[in-house]
Amino acid sequence: MGSMHAMKDGKHACHEGWEFGGENTRGEKKSGKGKFMNALTDINSRLRRVGDGCRGTPSTGPQGVTSTLLVTGTVVLGPQDDSGLRYGRTGGRRSGVLDGERNQERSLGGISTLSRGKSVFPAFCGLIRSVSSPAEEMDPSETEPSEALPPPPPIPPNVVPLKAESDQVPVQKPSKPTRHPVPRPQTGRKGAPITLLTNHFKVNVSNNSGFFYHYSVSLFHEDGKPVDGKGVGRKVINKVHETYETELGGKHFAYDGEKALFTVGALPQNNLEFTVVLEDISSNRVPGNGSPGNGETRKKMLRRPYQSKTFKVEISFAAKIPMQAIGNALRGHESENSQEALRVLDIVLRQHAAKQGCLLVRQSFFRNEPKNFVDIGGGVYGCRGFHSSFRASQGGLSLNIDVSTTMIVRPGPVMDFLVQNQRVDHPDHIDWAKAKRMLKNLRVKVQTAEYKIVGLSDLPCNQQLFTLKERNGNGGGEPVTREVTVYEYFTEIKGKGLIYSANYPCINVGKPKKPTFIPIEHCELVSLQRYTKALSTFQRSSLVEKSRQKPHERMQVLGDALATSKYNDDPMLRASGVSISTSFTQVDARVLPAPKLKVGNGEDFQPMKGRWNFNNKKLVQPTRVERWAIVNFSARCNLRSLCQDLQKCGQQKGIYIEDPHTACEEEYNMRRDSPINRVESMFKKLMACLPGAPRFLLCVLPERKNSDIYGPWKRKCLSQFGVVTQCIAPQRVNDQYLTNVLLKINAKLGGINSLLAVEHAPSIPQVSKVPTLILGMDVSHGSPGQSDVPSIAAVVSSRQWPLISQYRAAVRTQSPKLEMIDSLFKPVGDNDEGLIREALLDFYTSSAKRKPENIIVFRDGVSESQFNQVLNIELDQIIQACEFLDQKWSPKFTIIIAQKNHHTKFFQLNSPENVPPGTVIDTKVCHPRHYDFYMCSHAGMIGTTRPTHYHVLLDEIRFSADELQELVHSLSYVYQRSTTAISVVAPVCYAHLAAAQIGQFLKFEDMSDTSSSHGGVTTAGPVPVTPLPKLHENVSSSMFFC
Repeated sequence: MGSMHAMKDGKHACHEGWEFGGENTRGEKKSGKGKFMNALTDINSRLRRVGDGCRGTPSTGPQGVTSTLLVTGTVVLGPQDDSGLRYGRTGGRRSGVLDGERNQERSLGGISTLSRGKSVFPAFCGLIRSVSSPAEEMDPSETEPSEALPPPPPIPPNVVPLKAESDQVPVQKPSKPTRHPVPRPQTGRKGAPITLLTNHFKVNVSNNSGFFYHYSVSLFHEDGKPVDGKGVGRKVINKVHETYETELGGKHFAYDGEKALFTVGALPQNNLEFTVVLEDISSNRVPGNGSPGNGETRKKMLRRPYQSKTFKVEISFAAKIPMQAIGNALRGHESENSQEALRVLDIVLRQHAAKQGCLLVRQSFFRNEPKNFVDIGGGVYGCRGFHSSFRASQGGLSLNIDVSTTMIVRPGPVMDFLVQNQRVDHPDHIDWAKAKRMLKNLRVKVQTAEYKIVGLSDLPCNQQLFTLKERNGNGGGEPVTREVTVYEYFTEIKGKGLIYSANYPCINVGKPKKPTFIPIEHCELVSLQRYTKALSTFQRSSLVEKSRQKPHERMQVLGDALATSKYNDDPMLRASGVSISTSFTQVDARVLPAPKLKVGNGEDFQPMKGRWNFNNKKLVQPTRVERWAIVNFSARCNLRSLCQDLQKCGQQKGIYIEDPHTACEEEYNMRRDSPINRVESMFKKLMACLPGAPRFLLCVLPERKNSDIYGPWKRKCLSQFGVVTQCIAPQRVNDQYLTNVLLKINAKLGGINSLLAVEHAPSIPQVSKVPTLILGMDVSHGSPGQSDVPSIAAVVSSRQWPLISQYRAAVRTQSPKLEMIDSLFKPVGDNDEGLIREALLDFYTSSAKRKPENIIVFRDGVSESQFNQVLNIELDQIIQACEFLDQKWSPKFTIIIAQKNHHTKFFQLNSPENVPPGTVIDTKVCHPRHYDFYMCSHAGMIGTTRPTHYHVLLDEIRFSADELQELVHSLSYVYQRSTTAISVVAPVCYAHLAAAQIGQFLKFEDMSDTSSSHGGVTTAGPVPVTPLPKLHENVSSSMFFC
C-alpha cells in the first residue's frame, strides 16, 4: 500500500493517488440555502397575519382544544416531537421517495391540521403558529373522537425544536432528504417455471368501512402507584371486561398486555375509569410454606394466605385507525395507519393465544403441553410452538403461520434442574454462586402458590437464622422473640420433614431487606419459562437434530395448527370482518440454472443440484504451504499420520505442502492450566524450535468448536504474531475431511479454490463493466440474556476486481444490542478510522489503483422497521467515507438486505422433496410495492429449506430484475469454504464468520456469567465497550475468517 499523509489547510488525509475535489456534487449547493431562508421569512410573515386576523376552519380534538393554520402551497411534514409538533426537512440528492411525496395528501385545500392525543397542532416546515379557542366553541355535532396520529418517531438530530408561541424561524442545519425503499421496477423472467405452495393463508376483510379505536390504558394500585408487574395487566383487563361489559357497550377488544387497547368502533366515552378486585393474586410472602424472615410474626403471616388486590383502570382515547388502510397497503399505498391496522390484527392473535395459556414470544406462541418439549440437555427443553402474523402482499392480506421453537427451563424440582444444568453427579458439587445467577427471576411453585426467586440464602438451611416473634405462653403482653434456623422452623414448628435441604442454601422469594426463605426441596420450577443463555455446541446440535421436519411433515403440522387455533371463532376478528382460508397459497416461481464454475487447468464444470466436488480436480489457484509448523493440544492425535495424509491430499488438489518445520506437543502438566497460560506456554516452546517467523500454523484442539483454547490462540496468532492459522479437531480423518481443511487453508493463504466462469471471463452484468466493490455487513450480538456483552460489527469487502470471490474483513466492537453500525465512518482529527475507509483503500491497492464506481452493499440482520436507518444512517456514513477520500468522487450504490430470520416457507406441489436449488419467487407473497424477492439458492438436504428474503432498498446501478437475481444466485457459489451452494450470498456469510471469530478475542464467556441469564440488565447506565485488538498487518488483508 502507498504512503499515507495528512493534507494541510484543512484537507483530509488521503491515500496516494486519490484526488480531492473542491465542490460537493451531491446536490448540496450553498446557493439553495439563501433561497430557502427567504421563503421561510415570507411564510413566517404570512403566518403572523393569519394569527392576527384569521380563525379559519377549526379542527377540534377530543378535549375541545382547537387549532387552525391557513397555508397555501404544499405541506411537507417531518417527524413529530412529543408535543405533537412536526418539523420540516430540506433536501438534496439520494432520495428514493421523499417525505414530501408521502405527506402531500395531508394538505387539503391549503388547510393543514395535525392531531395527536388530546390536542391538535398544525405545522409547516418547522414553523408553528397555534391559535386556541375555548372548549365551548366546539361544533356540537362532533361527537366521535377525532382521528389522531400514532406515537411519533424521535426528533432528527439536525433539527432544533421551536416552541409554538415563538415567532422565530427555527434554526436548521443543512440536511439531506430522507431516503425510502425504492419501488419494484419489474419481476424477473429467467428460469424454468415451477408452481409451489407457501405457508401463507389468504385473509378476507369485509369491514372495510369500519374503524379501529386505539385507547391508552393506565393501571394503578389502590394507593395510586402505577402497576409495573408483567402478566398482571391481562388479568386486570379481563376482569374489567367481565365486570363492566355493559359500561363498555358490549365491545370486544384486543389488549397488548401493556398500555394499548383496541376496539372495533368507539367505546361509549372517550375517558373511562374502573375499579376491579382480583382475588387470586398471591403475595410474595409464603404463609404455611416459608420462613417469615426478619421482622414478621407468625400471626401476620397467617392473615395473608392470599391478597385480594384492588386496581384502578383508566382508559382514554388515543387514535382512530380506518380499516380501509389495510386495503390501501395492499395496493402499495402504505401509511402509518396501515401499519397500525396490521399491528392491531397481530395483537388480536397474541390475545387469542394468551387466553389459551400460551407463552408469548413476540408473534410466536407456545403451549404448555409435554408433547411439544424436547430435552436438549443441561436442564433445558426445546419447546415447539407456532408463529402467526398478518402480512400484506401482492396477493392480498395473508396469515403467515410457521413452526417456531424457543428454549425453556426444565420444569420440576429446582435441585434436579441445577444438577442437570451444571452437569454434576451430586448436589454437593453444585456451584451455588453460579446457581444464584441462573435462578434469579425464575418463578417457582410451592404447593399451589407461585413466587419469583430473588436470590439464595447466604448460609445453609440448618444455619440460616431469622427472628421469630411469638406470643408468650399466657396469650397476652409483649410478643416473645427468638432466633431460629429455617430448618428448625420447618421441621419442628411447621412439622414439615426435610430430606436433603439441611446443608444447602434456601430459595429467597421475599425482598432484599425482608427475605422469605423456603427450603430448596419444597420449590418446583414453573413450566414455560424461557431460557436465554447461550446454548452449548451439544445443546445446539441436539436442538437441530430433534426439531427437523421434512416438508410434508411441516405442512401437516401447520395445517393442524391452523385448525386447532380456531381463529375464525375469535370475536374480535369476527367484529373486524376478518376470515381466514384454511388452504396453502399457491405461487408461481422460477428455477435459475446453476452458474458454471472454473477450476484448475482451465476446466469448466456444472454443479448438479447445488453441489460439486474436487475429486480428480485441482484448485484454480493453489498456494504453497511453506515455513509452517503444527501444534497439538490434543492427546489423541497422531501428528505424523495427519501430516502425511494432508500432504497426499494437497498434492491431488495442486497444493504443494512441504514437511512441517516442527511439531510441538503440549506438556502433560499444562493441560489443567488456564487457556491463556496454555497458549503462552505453547508459543514459547514453538519459538524456541523455529529459526524465524512461520507463514502458517496448524493447531490441533482437544474439542471441536467449543474449546476454550480457540479464542486465546486466534488472538495470539492474528493480532500479536501476525500468522495465519487453521484450527482442527479431527475425529474421522478421511479424504472429504482433509479436502475441506485444505479449502480453508488455501483461501487463507491467498489462493482461490474455484471461480465463476463469468467472473473469470469477466462478463458479469454491471459488475464487470466498471470497478465494483461488494460489501457484506453484519452485527453479532451476545445471547438475549447477555446485556453487557459488546456487539461486534463486521464489514467484508471484495478485492482484486473484476473478481468477486476474494474478500477481506474489518471488525469493531460497539454498544451491546446496537444493530446499526456506528463505525463505518469515524473521523478522528484529520483521519478516518472507520470500517469503510479500510475497504476502499484495500480495493484501490488490490485493483490496479482503481476507485470503485459502483458499490453493492449486502446487509444482514436488520428487520423491516430498521430499513430506513440503513438507508439514512449507514449509507450516509459510507458516502461520508467516500467523500473524505475524494469530494468529487460519487459512486453509485445498490443496497440489499438479506433476511434469514423470517417465517415464509415454500413446498413443492406434488412432491415430498424440498424446492430445487436456484428457486426464486418475486410474486404473490412479496411486498405489494417494495422491491423484494425470496431465493432458495441451496439444496435443502435435511429438514425444510429456509429461503433468504432479499429486500432491494436502493438501486442506483440500475440492475434489471434478472441481472440482480442472477448475481445474488451466483454469489451463493463463491463461498470458498464449501463445495455446495450456500443459502445466502457469500459476503454476508463471511461477515458473520469474521464477527464470530474476532469476537473470540474477548473473553465473552467470562463476561456472560456476570450478566443476567433471563434478560435483566445487571448494570445501570451505558456499558463501556471493550475495543478489539487490531489485526496484525501481515494478516489484515487475508481471508483469515474463512
